[in-house]
Amino acid sequence: MPAPQGPLLDHCPPGLPPDAYRGADWFVREMAGPWSRHWVAAGRLSDLPPGRMRRIMVGAHPVLLCHDVGGKLSAFHNICRHRGAELCAAGEQPLGKRISCPYHAWAYSAADGRLIATGHARPTADFDAASHGLRPVAIKVWNGFIFLSCAEDPAPLRADVPLSIFDNWPMDQLVTGHRWENEIACNWKVFWENYSECLHCPGIHPELCDLVPVYGKGVMAHDERPDWTPDQPPAPPLRSGAQSWTLTGLPAAAPFPGLTAAERAAGHTFLTLWPSLFVVAHVDYVRSVRVEPLSPTRMRLVAEWHFAPETLADSAFDPAQVAAFAKLVLTQDAAACEMNQRGLSAPAAMTARLMPEEYELHRFHQWVLSEMEIPT
Repeated sequence: MPAPQGPLLDHCPPGLPPDAYRGADWFVREMAGPWSRHWVAAGRLSDLPPGRMRRIMVGAHPVLLCHDVGGKLSAFHNICRHRGAELCAAGEQPLGKRISCPYHAWAYSAADGRLIATGHARPTADFDAASHGLRPVAIKVWNGFIFLSCAEDPAPLRADVPLSIFDNWPMDQLVTGHRWENEIACNWKVFWENYSECLHCPGIHPELCDLVPVYGKGVMAHDERPDWTPDQPPAPPLRSGAQSWTLTGLPAAAPFPGLTAAERAAGHTFLTLWPSLFVVAHVDYVRSVRVEPLSPTRMRLVAEWHFAPETLADSAFDPAQVAAFAKLVLTQDAAACEMNQRGLSAPAAMTARLMPEEYELHRFHQWVLSEMEIPT
């Protein structure tokens, strides 16, 4: 009888074609398709106080995210209904009860997008103001994270694991203590592929492999190892004595009180929401990483570290020190992704052949092809 394989693939399937990583037409289809249909992360609710509005790209769509002075959260296409001018030109700016077009002063309710003024223009009787409000965009808040979708009828928010996985963390109460942006010269899918396997870990991440020893074997979990059998007891992911992703491996703050023994022992709990976000919960903080496509060969990464308010209130606490470990890992990943993209951009690049350990990467490819309506 063959040895159990755990989650490993039983074959070596082909990857995506090189054009998926460099083609302008492919990129346009992605932005108009999965990136517009699915829920795209737009930051934390606590980071957008009442009286502010923010410009967000949701796939191909420029969107205006509003948190009005009354505390109501709403989102609209960032387009004036008069002649199509951009309503919010800055990344983020103040918001009162009205959204005013800087071109011809048409004004809309920040709460519901109703047209309430046409500036100096005096419409004739055939103009129906009620049909010229801002076009709404679907909005959802989950665990303090804001999501937007330009679909007419968005599907439920779905992740690779049950959304209840963070129920024992005080997610809604967490406050962003550190934020880091990095523009990477790679296609957005290259980043997700790198995230989805650990064959690269021994050569790219020596510090991470020291903290998570199984990564040093080129696998993401013990049930991927060649000598794994179902009767083996679960092994702790982090090295002996380590409890969190920090430079020392020790918690930088008091562990969250509601965690189970298994959640504390896990050291990290991942949740992935394609196409734009992954969240990692540790015993003492939570990290979120957002993917923002910029072009076929460029993307922006936005990483944020979220803490209990009482942790950040301690003047001796330095969130940048906590972030230092993951920033090191993400910087190493960025360099690897750029190296990968340079090869994929070469004329001689060919379709990859995936290895059994790249099962998550294969699952991501199947999702991409399905979303692009390409037969698999």
